[in-house]
Amino acid sequence: MGTLIKNGTVVSAEQSARLDVLMEGESIAAVGAGLSEAGHTVVDATGLLVMPGGIDVHTHLDMPFGGTTSADDYTTGTQAAAVGGTTTVIDFALQNQSGTLNEALQTWLKKSDGKACVDFSLHMAVTNLHGEGGAETLKEMEEMTKFGISSFKLFMAYPNVLMINDELMFRVMEKAAALDALCLIHAENGSAIDVVVARMAAEGKTAPHFHALSRDPKAEAEATHRAIALADMTGAAVYIVHLSNEFALDALKHMQARGAKALAETCTQYLVLSIDDQMPGKSWDEAKFVFTPPLREKWHQEPLWNALQDGSIKVVSTDHCPFTMEQKALGKDDFRKIPNGGPGVENRMQILWHFGVNSGRITQEQFVELSCTNPAKIFGMGAKKGSIAEGLDADIVLWDPNAEYTIQAATQCMATDYSMFEGWKIKGNAAKVFSRGEMVVDNQTQPGKFLGATGRGRFVKRECNAGGFAA
Repeated sequence: MGTLIKNGTVVSAEQSARLDVLMEGESIAAVGAGLSEAGHTVVDATGLLVMPGGIDVHTHLDMPFGGTTSADDYTTGTQAAAVGGTTTVIDFALQNQSGTLNEALQTWLKKSDGKACVDFSLHMAVTNLHGEGGAETLKEMEEMTKFGISSFKLFMAYPNVLMINDELMFRVMEKAAALDALCLIHAENGSAIDVVVARMAAEGKTAPHFHALSRDPKAEAEATHRAIALADMTGAAVYIVHLSNEFALDALKHMQARGAKALAETCTQYLVLSIDDQMPGKSWDEAKFVFTPPLREKWHQEPLWNALQDGSIKVVSTDHCPFTMEQKALGKDDFRKIPNGGPGVENRMQILWHFGVNSGRITQEQFVELSCTNPAKIFGMGAKKGSIAEGLDADIVLWDPNAEYTIQAATQCMATDYSMFEGWKIKGNAAKVFSRGEMVVDNQTQPGKFLGATGRGRFVKRECNAGGFAA
């Protein structure tokens, strides 16, 4: 008949309660106290927390960047996600500046075909507008929403590669507002940063840590304010990705207080890593931490944690964009050529639990809200994902709050030869992971292994709901 999870504590974004959960087929059939075991396979969750599967809304799998391609494809990346308790990822399809949105969509669907091991969706990155006034591309945005892509990414960084100007951003935001779609923004002033980068290179400052020093947090704050202000002019909802510092946070909160439809995420690395500790400028090894936005001074961390507590920041993601050290060596003598990105999808929930819940910074309910429920609601899939309720997909994690685990590159599923958290001892880990009712990970008996079939993941069509503001 079905699979019955008994004796566990079901944790939602609102409360925790001793309840049983019945899975039948790919869906949750019932949630309640004392459900009958008759005819069902019973999974004993004594001592475990029963949570929705995690949702990482910011990954870059099989992505071309910096003369190479990110090390995790849709197989290794989604398997690593599952092992860490994440059952859905949202990746990015990148429009070639001379190409169409549909071409980008087809390219990324091909990358995932037969490879995705858990469910996935896509954001569409718009890098250029075609047709008079951008009419052709703006029309394609309508087609994307009909396909189930309800969010569009705009880069204010990486001039001559991905960066767009304010006119393009404004036009896309106007169209997104009309569609109730969400605009995702990489908020950094790329033009100003390029001036600093060129000056550093001329001065011979090319070691990895100069990457971080070249990207002032105020350049992120300026772009954050500008993006939200433009969105507010158009009535669009905007979501700032990988917000990394207090200055940008202040810009976000300033506009939120004035009624702008502005949301934001931060990433695990900005909560626990810093330029002070990880990038003091002593070795090439610091290339592991070259990603954008860069690591910030340690004092920025506490304001980010506070923003997770008070709801100013709604989501914790990873910006998972992994490269091996051999790939990073493309920039051995010049930080400008180091591929930007780091591995994180496997450790997101471990890091957030250990440094958030265990430290008392957030509750276990907020943990679920930040890593599961808010991502589903904001990105238009709350009717199927992000909660434990009858009729939703049976994406469920049995979480062991007492499990002790040491993070090591040697045992991780991610396809990099290093971990950003190498040797860290954490408490709290996924014990069993179910994806649409199928147990795909059992870290209690076969730790670190994906047990499902390669290619079983499905594309998730998402609704346009303006980041939840339209709800």
